[in-house]
Amino acid sequence: MSEKYLNKYRIKSARLPNYDYASNGMYFITICTHNRKFHFGDVIDNEMQLTEIGKLAQKFWAEIPTHFPFVHLGEFIIMPNHTHGILIIDKPIEKLNSELSVAEILQCKVSATDNFDINENKKEFMSNISPKPGSISTIIRSYKSAVTKYSRQIDPEFKWQTRFHDIIIRDQRAYINISNYIINNPSKWGEDKFKKKE
Repeated sequence: MSEKYLNKYRIKSARLPNYDYASNGMYFITICTHNRKFHFGDVIDNEMQLTEIGKLAQKFWAEIPTHFPFVHLGEFIIMPNHTHGILIIDKPIEKLNSELSVAEILQCKVSATDNFDINENKKEFMSNISPKPGSISTIIRSYKSAVTKYSRQIDPEFKWQTRFHDIIIRDQRAYINISNYIINNPSKWGEDKFKKKE
């Protein structure tokens, strides 16, 4: 569903409204290739066989904690046309408090301004919809960018879907169920909803 802002249509966010995706927690992420094209390989005898691009997707996912030290990886797998993985954000309390302080300071500056013109409203709007530092969106954007950069040296047509799917994992039971789903994904590829190209 699209919305209008400044008389222009934009795609409504798929994220849960008012949820802080930079907060500590466990997140199940799925990212599909554009039109679900099989860039990453194929499933043969219930095992994923990676192409060179698939190996890049796997390598860069495994390296996420190198670039975001507060992230731990749960189970993950590269499938023919998508990446499934669990990201666990575990920031120290001091880090969370310092981010909150910065947010509060920015909010005070905004509320202290009496004269809003269209540019200030636009800046505030863009700030609200832009990925926050250390958020799931920032991490995924970085991952997709790295995979795209190197994959296009192999196949210039490589593209991701614009968006990604996420589920906030609320408890241990959900974590175990999702982990098993990821592990068993190749053996259930024939019935996988992501197998069908859009």
